[in-house]
Amino acid sequence: MRRFGPGEDKRVERILVRLTSRKFDDAEALIRFHESLLFLRAYPHSPRILRIVERELASFAERVELLENIGCDTSAFLHPDISGITNTAVIDTFSYNIVRWLWKRHPAQVKFYWDWFEDENRLAATWPRFVPLLEEDAFVEANVPYVDWLSAARGRGTSELAWLMQRFESLSLTDQERSELYDSLKLYVRWTPSFKSSRTGMKLPVREVYYHRQPLIQRRDISLRNELESPPTALTKLSARSGQAILDMMRETSTVRYRELYGFTHGDAKRVFRTSVGRGVELFMVGVSPGQRLPLRAYHAAMIFKNGVPVGYFEGLSLFERMESGFNLYYSFRDGETAWMYARTLSIFRHLLGVTAFSLDPYQIGYENEEGIESGAFWFYRKTGFRPTRPELLELTLAEERKMSRRSAYRTSKAVLRRLAGGPMIFELDESKIGDWDRFQVRHLGLAVQRRMAARFDGDAKKIRAGSVEKVARALGIRLREWREVELSVLSDFAVVLDLIPDLNRWSDSEKQAVLRIVQAKAGADEARYLKLMQGHPRLRKEMIKLGSETI
Repeated sequence: MRRFGPGEDKRVERILVRLTSRKFDDAEALIRFHESLLFLRAYPHSPRILRIVERELASFAERVELLENIGCDTSAFLHPDISGITNTAVIDTFSYNIVRWLWKRHPAQVKFYWDWFEDENRLAATWPRFVPLLEEDAFVEANVPYVDWLSAARGRGTSELAWLMQRFESLSLTDQERSELYDSLKLYVRWTPSFKSSRTGMKLPVREVYYHRQPLIQRRDISLRNELESPPTALTKLSARSGQAILDMMRETSTVRYRELYGFTHGDAKRVFRTSVGRGVELFMVGVSPGQRLPLRAYHAAMIFKNGVPVGYFEGLSLFERMESGFNLYYSFRDGETAWMYARTLSIFRHLLGVTAFSLDPYQIGYENEEGIESGAFWFYRKTGFRPTRPELLELTLAEERKMSRRSAYRTSKAVLRRLAGGPMIFELDESKIGDWDRFQVRHLGLAVQRRMAARFDGDAKKIRAGSVEKVARALGIRLREWREVELSVLSDFAVVLDLIPDLNRWSDSEKQAVLRIVQAKAGADEARYLKLMQGHPRLRKEMIKLGSETI
């Protein structure tokens, strides 16, 4: 069903007609059919095929119910690669932010799932603040019936989950503190999404469907450099209401797959942008609200839609012109022009944020990620133009490429792929800066701060923050009383790093003022400005790279 070209539409149509009349009595076979339907919904050959697919997906719940009625083993529906099929549930210890969002958006579809809960001691430490006299049982007795206590406390007309979430919201704590307290309980929640929130029914309306009548674009047809240097696509900023609707779909799409992306959970509904890149592909980009941002890197995420179907996501963590990028095309769609879609996504962020160096974490290419090894992720990125940043891994790569050039049937072994995945990869558009970021990790900056805190501030985070802010403010001429609270919060994070620069007080006035503008921009409406100001400060860039490249 994934071949395209003259006559393929008729062939696929004949197969579909046969399958739609088949009664499935095996979960694995039904799942394969479902994933084929989803692929054809995103990559249809013709209007007739799309109509057949939509009709079949609309009635798919009946097929799932039939399996359950005949006593078929349906545990396969819980697997993260295919979870979220209509008329099935997802069960996990979702974070406080996601559970609160599910409760408010889908209250009738979520409930606690006690069958998998194990550590009752966690409840003994937390629930007494909500349940009077629970200490009499929880602190001294074995086999405490916590669900009975909860049932008695909530009364009639309120679900267990709703009652507990209301209690958490009533606590005089920050959102972060509530989240930490709730997450420590590790409560399992079962969500049975409606058809429109399931993978089966999830789809944006589209004005015009793109039909595939020719073979799909292959990786060999793509030049990442050419894509990055192509003109930018037009961006449309959504209203806050439309932005919230897209964020809700992003969260639904991720949650039914047991994933949680920081940018989707904490996305700023006022800063959601849409762009179309052709061939039925739309991207929705989102930033993070002030107060939820990372201390140093700018965070942006995107969800990718093909003919209205969510097919993948992207997240980028950027500092100066370097972006650490994570790209995932969902399992069902990985045969669908992956390289082209990836290149277009990077191009959008290259123009939006000014980034020109794209770094890959080892996990993306297979480090402690067997799926990445099985899919040959290393060679996908290598053939797109990325290179290993560690010299010994680059040497191994070149040796493998020489073997491939001499023997057409040669394939890199899994053992070698695991070695190749042992370090980051990078693609640099600006050839004058090649190698600058090879040894850099934000983690190195953080560890340098910890060592200074241990050596000079007795390991006290409050002391190092206060001392660094005072010293940096004096060096840069900052009048702290004139700064907003959110700006002071950003400065508190920045100062512990800036205080590692030995000659900061000897920088020129213009360099100091530029640093102030960068810090204030981090607290502004859009982190894109923050990055572009960073990219205009070569001295700060040099010092940050130096500090982040030292591993001692």
